[in-house]
Amino acid sequence: MKNVILLTIDALRKDALGCYGNESGLTPFIDSLQDKCIRFTRGQTSGPYTQASFPGILTSSYYLEYGKPKGLSPHRTLISEPLKQAGIVTAAFHSNPYLCDYLGWNRGWDVFYDSMEEEVDPKIPYIKGDVINSKVDKWLSSYTQGGGYKPFFLWLHYMDIHEPYIPDRKYIDMVDPSVNTSPDEMYNLFKEVLLKRDVSNEETVKLLKKLYDAHVREVDTYTRDFFATLEKLDILKDSVVIITNDHGDEFNEHGGFSHDDKMYSELIDMPLLIYDPSKDKGEVCDTLVSNVDIPPTIIYLFGLDPVAGFEGHSLLPLEDYPQKGCFGEAIDQRSQRGGDIEKDVYFYREQDLKVIYRANLDSWEMYDLKADPKELNNIVDASPKAEELKSKLKPSVRRWLKK
Repeated sequence: MKNVILLTIDALRKDALGCYGNESGLTPFIDSLQDKCIRFTRGQTSGPYTQASFPGILTSSYYLEYGKPKGLSPHRTLISEPLKQAGIVTAAFHSNPYLCDYLGWNRGWDVFYDSMEEEVDPKIPYIKGDVINSKVDKWLSSYTQGGGYKPFFLWLHYMDIHEPYIPDRKYIDMVDPSVNTSPDEMYNLFKEVLLKRDVSNEETVKLLKKLYDAHVREVDTYTRDFFATLEKLDILKDSVVIITNDHGDEFNEHGGFSHDDKMYSELIDMPLLIYDPSKDKGEVCDTLVSNVDIPPTIIYLFGLDPVAGFEGHSLLPLEDYPQKGCFGEAIDQRSQRGGDIEKDVYFYREQDLKVIYRANLDSWEMYDLKADPKELNNIVDASPKAEELKSKLKPSVRRWLKK
């Protein structure tokens, strides 16, 4: 039995990775892994921001399953819980406040670090990836010392791509040495432009995207260093590593910045790689898959029986994965603290067709992602498939009111 490692990268756009077609060289290390990876080309997150997406990643369930969330519902099963029950050692290292132990995300972990007691700078409001790596290295070194350790599940999460975009100079130079914006100016862009969703200046939008790209380059180095730790400790050869995001980020593709309650590709397209050192060559899977499929896949990799409460399906073996649509949901998080569940939005996708529904407005959109990958041409009133996709989405709309 191999160890299983889940590496999640906050706010990582799928189209930032070279292995998904980006030609800017932002992710040379991750791209170098492809000969031992299964690369999924049609992955979808279950939501456009952390609170909406991570229930899929760690509990194989959807954000609004029980109405407006108040912490992690006891009805959800964290991937750590069945693993620990089966004797698998579980460890988590992250710095995202929405996933902290106060909100219930620490259930079932033997080791759980969430940084909530750490002091952070407003300009860098998280623990950086190199520090996360050092904490993981310390734990792994202690746990595996002397060999003969039991298989483990490790989840680590990098926050460094997340706004505010204030990358170190060395990463800016790797992306565009002509950028000469100071850290104070970068922080001011965050406060006066990004937080206000002011996309009026095209050059400023481009500058913010370059700063974002520099953070992508930074996180690629943290990923490289983490893999080097696994090699150093002689762990990599006995481990499967799943690499994915929780959501992307917007740069005026649909009139805004950051990651709000929108269901367009820049936010919900999911890079998904399964790295297995025993593979002889890389594989590409074009099947439509969701992040709710990640926990069942982890269960499968440990050879355990399926978990009854999980809503996804194991991605492995590939030939057994069912053809199905992908679903996601969110609420407006900006208008009031804790989010406004009366402003809920949903998407449903089959193959290259996607519908989006805003319940409070009773408004529908539909896109053909093959013909219109930028989602600029709403075909909901013209497509003969619109009613079929609507009918598949409607039962999930405000379903907590129907129970």
